[in-house]
Amino acid sequence: MSGFFSRLSALFGLKKKSVKVIMVGLNNSGKSTIVSLLKSDGDKNSEIVPTVGLNIEHFRYQQVLFTMFDMSGQGKHRYLWERYYKNCDGIIFVIDSSDRLRLAVAKEELNLLLKHPDLSNRKIPILFLANKMDVREALSSVKIANAFGLEKIKDKPWHIFATSALTGEGLQNGIEWFTEQLSQGDVYT
Repeated sequence: MSGFFSRLSALFGLKKKSVKVIMVGLNNSGKSTIVSLLKSDGDKNSEIVPTVGLNIEHFRYQQVLFTMFDMSGQGKHRYLWERYYKNCDGIIFVIDSSDRLRLAVAKEELNLLLKHPDLSNRKIPILFLANKMDVREALSSVKIANAFGLEKIKDKPWHIFATSALTGEGLQNGIEWFTEQLSQGDVYT
């Protein structure tokens, strides 16, 4: 996958050497597994454990260093998210598409995020990953987008992609879109 990012970075002529991205979503949505997939083979975690607080991961694609803040989604740790809003260049919001019972909680967390003063006036990209599409009961990304009212987000570029953190399916397309959005903004200087 790092060859993919090298080609993508060259295509967009990225100039800045680093970006800060926060990855949020409820606990057990697959955030840490996704981060592990994005890392180079030598840096991947062999065992994924639930994040307590946050994990900071660094990985390089071509000349761009990604600093990923993998935030815990447990209720008692979600207050930490807002501490990283002010300095982030983009947000990845991971949704467990098979967890119908907690979709309302995830939607409420998204609404709080969008209304936060450190984000509400910024035009940073948001990548939504409708994860766990490999689970039989998973809702489609279209149904998730409708349930979350994503079409109401007019002041930030966003897109939702159906993904499976276990297989990596859909992740490359999502990261490609996200990287393109980051390059179109004033993130790279």
